[in-house]
Amino acid sequence: MLTTAWGEPIHPDTVSSLMASMTTRHNKAAPAEALPPARLHDLRHIHPTTLLLAGVPVHVVAARLGHADPSITLRVYAHVINEQLAETADIFANQIKAA
Repeated sequence: MLTTAWGEPIHPDTVSSLMASMTTRHNKAAPAEALPPARLHDLRHIHPTTLLLAGVPVHVVAARLGHADPSITLRVYAHVINEQLAETADIFANQIKAA
């Protein structure tokens, strides 16, 4: 949880607003390195997506996210898992060709 200097919780919309203004400021200062708009909730998806693409088992990712059941993680991140399935098929095909 994000908090103020006094330990009080910060509303997620506040952080999303700050992110938008910081992104705008960055994009004006460095247009060649422009960042896409992102909300706080978007950042939550970076962590599990990165872990899943790195091959971390779904049940481990689910536990890190606090999902009671890995099926929740599977539903939310099905696109990542489908991408891994396609990559796995390519790896298998390449191994068969090489054999």
